[in-house]
Amino acid sequence: MKPLLKFFAAGSDAPRLTDNSVIDTEYRRHRRNVILVITLCYGLGYVCRLALNVVKKPMMDAGVFTPEEMGLIGSMLLYGYALGKFSNGILADHANVKRFFAAGLLLSALMNFGMSMSTVVWLSALFWALNGWFQGFGAPASVVAMANWFSNNERGRYYGIWSTAHSIGEGLTYLGIALLIALPPKGLGLHWSWGFVTPAAICVLAAGILYRYLQDRPQTLGLPPVSEWRRDSITRASSAARDAATIVRDQLRVLAIPSIWIIALASASMYVTRYAINSWGNVYLQEIRGFDLFDANLFIFLNTAAGILGCVAFGFISDKWFAARRPPANLMFGLMELVPLFIIFFGPSNHYLLAAALVLYGFGLSGILASLGGLFAIDVAPKNVAGAAMGFIGIFSYIGAGMQDYISGRLIYESEVRLVFNISDATQTVYFYDYSAPILFWVGASVVSVVLAATLWKVKARG
Repeated sequence: MKPLLKFFAAGSDAPRLTDNSVIDTEYRRHRRNVILVITLCYGLGYVCRLALNVVKKPMMDAGVFTPEEMGLIGSMLLYGYALGKFSNGILADHANVKRFFAAGLLLSALMNFGMSMSTVVWLSALFWALNGWFQGFGAPASVVAMANWFSNNERGRYYGIWSTAHSIGEGLTYLGIALLIALPPKGLGLHWSWGFVTPAAICVLAAGILYRYLQDRPQTLGLPPVSEWRRDSITRASSAARDAATIVRDQLRVLAIPSIWIIALASASMYVTRYAINSWGNVYLQEIRGFDLFDANLFIFLNTAAGILGCVAFGFISDKWFAARRPPANLMFGLMELVPLFIIFFGPSNHYLLAAALVLYGFGLSGILASLGGLFAIDVAPKNVAGAAMGFIGIFSYIGAGMQDYISGRLIYESEVRLVFNISDATQTVYFYDYSAPILFWVGASVVSVVLAATLWKVKARG
């Protein structure tokens, strides 16, 4: 194990550079690469996480799995991700994030290859749980990279840029992968398995890009800590504070901060709604609104595309309008997420109105998730344990998301109505599902999240 641990360990500090012009040039170049690479590669890696959501209905239609089995398999990824994000968040504070992140992408790709060949419930659940664990390498590694390369008074903006990766990955999945399955090239004979093979290939490519261009801490290149270079008034811990005992002590301190627990519960509630739309939104649009596979995923794509703007807007608004205070922006974006849900689920069947509601929903959701999913926690936690703070929030968020997937699948399955037709001496069974109960569950979770986040109105960044 020693060579393996050494390979993943954070690098040692290099001799300090003394030429200020060289330091400035190197910092600008590497900071540009860091934010571009972690955003692009986290977005590409997302495709391996969401593949099942696109092929869910084709697999159900082919009789591979029932809705309840689909809910079980989908929830396993989220449980695996919850545990992985927490444990990997702790490890990321000690790791070389370039190697750590790249390894997660490669292992996630391997699990997607396995899913493309499995039609057995327990085996698919195992593959998808492991995929969730390996997907949990990415967010903590990205957050640690941002904490090392970007200072406190600019973190909101760069975190907002990185958070667009979620929408980039969702857009690629719900538009690109859906198009691949719904409109296969003539004669190629593509079916649902390609919904896993293609994301796996994309993740392998992303791992190569990340390994080539991402860097470890600035100190490993002979650069000063970013707080020193930026002359930030709220300083990060110096490299001397990165010894294992200090990091572990500060990681345990995260658990003693009451606001962290409230953020975790608010994030878990919001993730119920987020993954409900991601997991079941396209099925709902096909079953209830009458869309075909591609059009349903196109409408979900509108939501994710708007999320790109929402992430950037949240970072800018919270930094500039509210002096890096997140609670006012949380309330603003939470309401922009909540109101459209009532239009989507209870409004008239007007395609233009539905599209507008999905756009506003995606904008508001991505903004508040940028905060509740990590940024707010990083503000109030010790700065040298950003990965642990992100991981703690993550375990709550994805336990909530995993419970949602199974509960939603169960509620939908219990509402099943079967109609059997005899056509030309052949029996055909048609299935219908009622979404009333899961919709109340999804919308109610958003209400709880907005209320919890509002209770932290006076919480500020830790100095």
